[in-house]
Amino acid sequence: MKLQIDDSTLVRNYLAGDENALAALINRHNQRLTSFIYSKVFDKEITEDIFQDTFIKVIRTLKLGKYNEEGKFLPWVMRIAHNLVMDHFRKNNKMPRFEGSPEYNIFSALKDDQLNAEKQLIKEQIETDVSALIAELPPEQQEVIRLRMYQDMSFKEISENTGVSINTALGRMRYALINLRKLIEQHQIVLTN
Repeated sequence: MKLQIDDSTLVRNYLAGDENALAALINRHNQRLTSFIYSKVFDKEITEDIFQDTFIKVIRTLKLGKYNEEGKFLPWVMRIAHNLVMDHFRKNNKMPRFEGSPEYNIFSALKDDQLNAEKQLIKEQIETDVSALIAELPPEQQEVIRLRMYQDMSFKEISENTGVSINTALGRMRYALINLRKLIEQHQIVLTN
């Protein structure tokens, strides 16, 4: 019985000059990665392109010494593929730009329960982007957004939990949304509705 070499050993062997180690990694994860990409784009040619781009990026990162070995090679490669899929959708205008209208509720994009694979991927990216933006807000604005949007509390409950008046809680939410709109425009974040 032949013992299978783990991913981290193959990565080390590749970095030491063994090109076969990279071939072994690609062969090992080919099916899983191809299926993952195809489940998002539903096109064989695009899947092959993104698969190749993924490994070009993997090779570049490895050669630059920027890969941080934590025994998590496959999740790292999947994340690269995920980002390239998102880039593909953005390039092909599948994700409309946020226009910054006051009526637009950025959280409405997070509430769609019936999502296909493409929309699920976009939703995950929006959640990541929105979380990063919320982290840039002042702490009291972060708190009111988390309580209202993620814990579904009423402003009365927020007021009771935070020890501020309802008007203060409402004001913090208003400023948080204004600041989020500014951050979205500043960072040129792509959102979909």
